[in-house]
Amino acid sequence: MADLSGGRRRRADDYSYGAYVDGPDPLAPPVDLRAALDKIGKDVMEGSSPQQALRELLRQGMKNRRGLDDLARKIWQKRRDLQRDNRLDGTLQEVRELLAKALGQEREALARQQGDDARFREMELDTLPGDTGGAVRELGKYDWQSSDARETFQEIQNLLGKEMLDQRFAGMKQALENATPEDTERIREMLDDLNALLAAHAAGAETAAQFGDFMSEHGEFFPEQPQNVEQLIDLLAARSAAAQRMMNSMTPQQRAELAQLSQQAFGDPRLAQSLSQLDSQLQGLRPGQDWSGSGRFDGDNPMGMGEGTRALEQLGQLDSLAEQLSQSYPGARLDDIDLDALGDALGDQARADVQELADLERELRDRGVFDRADDGSLRLSPKALRRLGESALKDVADQISGRRGERETRRSGASGEPTGSTRPWAFGDTQAWSVPRTLLNAQLRRAGGDENVLDVSDVEVIETEQRTRAVVALCVDTSWSMVQDGRWVPMKRTALALHQLISTRFRGDALQLITFGRRADKVELGELIGLEGAYVQGTNLQHALMLAGDHLRSQPDAMPVVLVVTDGEPTAHLEPDGDFAFSYPPDPRTVRATLVELDKLAGRRAAISFFVLGDDPRLASFMDSLARRCGGRVIAPDLDGLGAEVVADYLRTRR
Repeated sequence: MADLSGGRRRRADDYSYGAYVDGPDPLAPPVDLRAALDKIGKDVMEGSSPQQALRELLRQGMKNRRGLDDLARKIWQKRRDLQRDNRLDGTLQEVRELLAKALGQEREALARQQGDDARFREMELDTLPGDTGGAVRELGKYDWQSSDARETFQEIQNLLGKEMLDQRFAGMKQALENATPEDTERIREMLDDLNALLAAHAAGAETAAQFGDFMSEHGEFFPEQPQNVEQLIDLLAARSAAAQRMMNSMTPQQRAELAQLSQQAFGDPRLAQSLSQLDSQLQGLRPGQDWSGSGRFDGDNPMGMGEGTRALEQLGQLDSLAEQLSQSYPGARLDDIDLDALGDALGDQARADVQELADLERELRDRGVFDRADDGSLRLSPKALRRLGESALKDVADQISGRRGERETRRSGASGEPTGSTRPWAFGDTQAWSVPRTLLNAQLRRAGGDENVLDVSDVEVIETEQRTRAVVALCVDTSWSMVQDGRWVPMKRTALALHQLISTRFRGDALQLITFGRRADKVELGELIGLEGAYVQGTNLQHALMLAGDHLRSQPDAMPVVLVVTDGEPTAHLEPDGDFAFSYPPDPRTVRATLVELDKLAGRRAAISFFVLGDDPRLASFMDSLARRCGGRVIAPDLDGLGAEVVADYLRTRR
């Protein structure tokens, strides 16, 4: 084997390891779709719409993935640094320095001369205008006596020409470093041809052939290689508008000085005239460009006209990126973000972050996480609700197992006769394993390249006949206090966990979700998860128990189970005429109406459990009296343990 270490063997301590710096980390973990769905689900349960929850996820990002807000902050920081570190008078400063140098050289030469002519010239220099633009304009007609001073003054003229061209044409200043008079004449010819082309295009003439001839003759000045007149105009208008914004950002005195200096570009006012004509045509062809904007630059680093224009152009690009990242305009999409511009501004990792967010959004939509409601809005799909239920049930299972050291969830009919079919093992299953199916699954997985001998995903258990069925009503308090005291999301996660358990482990059981505030309603899981908290007073337990009784009567041969989650005494009830009455403290009529419905459930031998949230002694005493009346139970869980208590109580009741 070839020795690649330069003739010596490398030791282990010759190597060092660090963060991957050449763009996005190729070994970075993929975005966790389940974690993304959990975050969206939490926001939806707190009252956000699915669309808002998705937008919030994209704004905040995920673990190890920056969100749009963080990238926007980086953009604004870069914008602030650009303005804080630089100023726009670099060309004026350089012209002043060259002017002082030229005048010093000329005065030295005149001091060595005798005669009135030399004294007259000295007086002429002494009476030059005080502003730089006016002095340079006057010296354009001056007969220099010093060859060094003449060359220095020509530097001023060449500098002005290069800077003015560099404002409109990328890289022109560098290309003109060693320019000859013939080169500057070719530039003037290019500007004349360009103005003629734009004038013809503005007049509506067919300019395809003229554009082709122009690019054949002058294409070297356009490294971007536009393919048609429109692309050429877009390119030039963006630069021209940035040049105008740079001028707008200067003081009136600085603008006046530059206006005078522009007439001395290359010692010929024709360049300034051609560029002025070009700017005017471009503004007419692209009025939508920002021609009136400006920026404040307060730094110490002086920028020339070309640099200043590029800085204003960069500011415009940063502003555009900030708007794209904000996604705050109608119809905004992640596809709107210019990834190339973002990469140029913040690096390849920023580009990768947005691309991954776009992939995540696309995958969430493609995987059927969202459905369209009748009004066109997004809502969580049944598939998404199942995933959220799995997550909620897993948390509950972990709590139950950790608290009791055993698994309490059981399959419907676990003690019955085998049906001959099998199914994948799931948390809580107590049935016997199907050894042939389990071993077959393991063998098939290993044939695919997995080296694990046996995995939990291989296990299948034997289905048994159903022995008992339950009809279950979960009544959850949706009064404002549940929202106000942080009980809204735990309540919804409890419903998710119980719904998931029954729909996957006890499919024969019939679960009905019932919400009760000022009134009670039977709701589907998706309605409950998307339910927004509203400031409505009332805790109508009577109506909830009435609807629970209706549900129990629909399954007369099943075991009746009623689970009530609440944080307040009954303060509302249904009147005989159908209206809802509210009173706090509770009216005796409300209490009597509630007891009537409770007695009906007790008469059906329903197993009733009350899960009381909060530490109100009066509420605890009242619920104890209800439980004694119906032979039920009162459980006072903390918020984190609410789901585990409800699920465990349901399982205990079934057994």
